[in-house]
Amino acid sequence: MKYFVKFIVITFFLFFSTYALSEDKIVFIDMKYVLNNSKAGKNGQDFLKKKLAKSQKEFTNTEKKLKKEEGDLLSKKTVLSKEEFSAKSDALRKQVIEYQKQRKNSFKNIAKLRTEARQTLLGKLNPILEKYVEENNISAVLDKKYIIVGTSNNDITTLITEKLNKELPSLNLK
Repeated sequence: MKYFVKFIVITFFLFFSTYALSEDKIVFIDMKYVLNNSKAGKNGQDFLKKKLAKSQKEFTNTEKKLKKEEGDLLSKKTVLSKEEFSAKSDALRKQVIEYQKQRKNSFKNIAKLRTEARQTLLGKLNPILEKYVEENNISAVLDKKYIIVGTSNNDITTLITEKLNKELPSLNLK
């Protein structure tokens, strides 16, 4: 009987201590929303969209100019001598190659700016999340896209977005 009571008491403590340890707090955050709807994220997106639109407009104008030159050259093919036509067509090809290089470099620069802006945002967001996790004794933060069902009490998206807006009001992209 003595052993039976000890067994019951030990079993009782094991069950309740396990229950107490299993109360981990897990929250989720919509990273896409935070990156796209924070002040800095919106400003960065607007800047990049304007820069892309400006570049595309310039390249469209250059492309029209080059096509016009090509049409003029082809219409003068019978009038020009073979050497003169060849020289002008070579010059036009060089212009086209230069145009393609400029276009490629422009798009690479915009992609690089986008990557840098994202890294800056994530760099500022990480310490904010770490501080929030420490202050609120949270064991895990998951991205919302990996959550199937969850209560809105566990969603910290708006709170973190507000903190990010205070910490980083804008990105200095140039």
